[in-house]
Amino acid sequence: MPQLKVAVLAGDGIGPEVVDAAIAVADAAVAKSDTQIDWTRFPWGSSYYLDHGRMLPDDGIDQLRQFDAILLGAIGHPKIPDHVTLGGLLLPIRRRFDQYVCVRPAYLYEGVDSPLRNYGSGQIDMLVFRENTEGEYANVGGRLYEGFDQDIAVQTAVFTRRGCRRIMEAAFNAARKRRRRVTSITKSNAQGFGMVLWDQVFRDVARQFPDVEVNSLLIDAAAMDFVRRPDRFDVVVASNLFGDILTDLSAAIVGSMGLAPSGNINPERAAPSMFEPVHGSAPDIAGKGIANPIAAVLSVAMMLDHLQVVAAARTIENAVRKLLAARQPRTPDLGGTAKTADVTRALLDHLL
Repeated sequence: MPQLKVAVLAGDGIGPEVVDAAIAVADAAVAKSDTQIDWTRFPWGSSYYLDHGRMLPDDGIDQLRQFDAILLGAIGHPKIPDHVTLGGLLLPIRRRFDQYVCVRPAYLYEGVDSPLRNYGSGQIDMLVFRENTEGEYANVGGRLYEGFDQDIAVQTAVFTRRGCRRIMEAAFNAARKRRRRVTSITKSNAQGFGMVLWDQVFRDVARQFPDVEVNSLLIDAAAMDFVRRPDRFDVVVASNLFGDILTDLSAAIVGSMGLAPSGNINPERAAPSMFEPVHGSAPDIAGKGIANPIAAVLSVAMMLDHLQVVAAARTIENAVRKLLAARQPRTPDLGGTAKTADVTRALLDHLL
């Protein structure tokens, strides 16, 4: 029987709650196949930081490298600055494993109400490709005279032709399997070096895909159109920062952050890819048992699809569709009163 090795970083806040739900659903889905998943849990995250002064041990990356994939719950703690948690765990994993493609789908399911008027099931369906290893999150820069009146902070965005090209090629290839439209997000009117390079590479890559319709939008116009006419978007390709912001917005317009999965992908499979819900650790509801597990469940479906356990992935996706179409049970983020456990049990029932 084929066995997949998956590292589990449940993390902080609601992370362990939604990860437990996702693992239960994944195990039930693959039970019908000839695949078995060996889950290995690591206690890394904010609690580890509070005890050891770092988010993961010195050999943490090396330990993770032996796995087929990584499932992450959420990272973040009220007592630790966000740049410490992000820079201490998420960004090192993404960079060291060259997970340069971050895929974040946003789909309006039947049974879910968008906050936007006149949009029904399937009328919002976009796939955002976010460059995941450079751009505005490259963390190049520094501080000088920190704490004094003349305090200086320099933050440099890093764009390379290779980095731009490979995320754009991934977006175009995905568009060929969908509605053949790619929208590039830029700000080259104000960022005259990095974003100008981004635009140039986008035009170059577009020439390789004459069958795909292309468009380029400034980030401010794109944010406006995500709200005014989200149905016009198919595949969107954006830099690290712009993709991060827009995918929070896309999650909101399809009903909830609790429905938004993501994958941090190494397309060459030279290192493990990592899958996580878009939402954060939500410390305000942690421990209350009311977190929506669907984003984590859909993330594990993305993981199974990546690992070529396709039938199990489709089974999970269909279970989510059935549950949402039934409009119950649903957690508070979707206007209900159900618990995480209630939704998990319902998903398991819909797998049958």
